[in-house]
Amino acid sequence: MADPIPPELLLDFYRKGIFPMALDGETRLFSPNPRGIIPLDGFRIPHGTRKTLADPAWETRWDTAFEEVLMGCASREETWIDAGIFESYTALHRLGHAHSVEIWRDGRLAGGLYGVRIGGAFFGESMYHVVPGASKVALCRLVEMLKAGGFLLLDTQWVTPHLEKFGAVEIPRAAYLDLLNRAVGHPARFGLREDG
Repeated sequence: MADPIPPELLLDFYRKGIFPMALDGETRLFSPNPRGIIPLDGFRIPHGTRKTLADPAWETRWDTAFEEVLMGCASREETWIDAGIFESYTALHRLGHAHSVEIWRDGRLAGGLYGVRIGGAFFGESMYHVVPGASKVALCRLVEMLKAGGFLLLDTQWVTPHLEKFGAVEIPRAAYLDLLNRAVGHPARFGLREDG
């Protein structure tokens, strides 16, 4: 197991465009070039996801089951979330810097996502589902909230074919760091919380 990362050090990594992953029993640091983001003004909802979103059975909650979402994201054959990473992000959550978007259905957690927030930047870490479509709903609800809260950056780390369908793009590290520097100092609202 990799050792937990102290919260202030972990936040400092994010402010510098760096994020950790636990691989082969040790924590490794990454700063991809190019970097994946979803421009909030370029977010797209695929046709199939629009049908999924229209289902009234979905219920969205924020930060009510953070550890469960983290465990859901870690429950796959290959994961970079070990006990040290779990403890690191749980500590950040207790301090109000890590958040979960949870999608519930029939009173049960159907899926969700989690990430880190500093100022007007949200760093998406991972998402999962146990009910098909739940993670897509979580992403759409996250973007709605980020737009309403005045956020400037939604970081996806890398771009996958799945995220491309929602408008994810790659930008050079220099452009990313410029956007990051503006975003972390920008006041934004996450749910009912203020953060400067």
